[in-house]
Amino acid sequence: MEYFAVDVFTKELFTGNPAGVCVLDRPIDAHVMQKIAFENNLSETAFLLKRDGYYDLRWFSPKVEIDLCGHATLASAFVLINFIEPNPGCVRFQTKSGELTVKKTGDLYMMDFPKKKPVPCASPPMLEKALGVKILETHIARDLLVLLDSQKTVAGVSPDFSLLREIKDAFGVIITAKGGDCDFVSRFFAPYAGIDEDPVTGSSHCMLIPYWSERLGKTEMTAKQLSARGGSLICRDLGSRVGIGGSATLYMRGTIRI
Repeated sequence: MEYFAVDVFTKELFTGNPAGVCVLDRPIDAHVMQKIAFENNLSETAFLLKRDGYYDLRWFSPKVEIDLCGHATLASAFVLINFIEPNPGCVRFQTKSGELTVKKTGDLYMMDFPKKKPVPCASPPMLEKALGVKILETHIARDLLVLLDSQKTVAGVSPDFSLLREIKDAFGVIITAKGGDCDFVSRFFAPYAGIDEDPVTGSSHCMLIPYWSERLGKTEMTAKQLSARGGSLICRDLGSRVGIGGSATLYMRGTIRI
């Protein structure tokens, strides 16, 4: 099968979030996909299989299959549009989270994703100790959203991952604050899925966009994820859906021999 490694939410190699994209020429078993994702050891590897007018899309972390992944979806669209079916303008995927579309305008790939508005919740007892900072608010949908006081605080957090693994009620933990040079910033931790820190997380913005749209009174926003690699996103509140956009660049193209 053809294999691509793509850096996402960036225009520069070795920044943003790397994703693996496997373009299948035939169906393969899920346990083989999981072995490939483990072998790749990226936060997510995507698997694409062409159907009639769309592609089946599945995502695997090194440990588990994921129900929704933003950066590997954008990477998949980037691969299809630039290398497999040049210039379609828009691609459709069927996934565990329903139909997803990605449209290309210039260098921007805009994903239409489900909206996951978080609701206020109690903070898990060990969370402040795990993060080592004062928590202002906590909200939950798929992930636990944690509001901190500033961009500087978000950037400086050094989590105790052994404690974060004890939080069982959410897939991942998002820390976020109002931005200085953008509308909001975040970081994302998912040690349960074998991802201590994800460099740039599209799916977390399904929660972050409605949260910050309501808080800031804006439907179009810019965001940055403050991991060591870093990345930038264009964010839109579309009402019942969200738009998550960014750029991508190819790192590698090759063949997986199975």
